[in-house]
Amino acid sequence: MKAVIKVGGKQYYVAEGDEIYVEKLNAEAGSTVEFNEVLMLDSKVGNPYVNGAKVLGEVVKNGKNKKITIFKYHNKTTSSRRKQGHRQPYTKIKITKIEA
Repeated sequence: MKAVIKVGGKQYYVAEGDEIYVEKLNAEAGSTVEFNEVLMLDSKVGNPYVNGAKVLGEVVKNGKNKKITIFKYHNKTTSSRRKQGHRQPYTKIKITKIEA
C-alpha cells in the first residue's frame, strides 16, 4: 500500500518500510509519530485529505544536513562581501504502517 502524505509543507510518496527525511519534528528518537494529512491512498484521492486514513512512522534519528556556504558579493557598488553557513535540521522517519 502506498500513500502521499503532507509533512512540514512538503508532500512525500511513501510505502511501508520506507525511510524519509522530513523537516525537524519535536519527537525523540524511538518514538512513534502519526500523520493524519493523507492526500492519496493507492489510487483513492481525497478532497483535500482521505477520510479516516493515517500513516504511522517511527523516528529513527534527529540530525543536521551537511553545511552549505552562502556567499554574497556586490561588485563595484559597495565592495561588500558576506560569507555565511547553514545546516538544516532534519528528522529521519521509518514508515511502519499505512491504515485506511
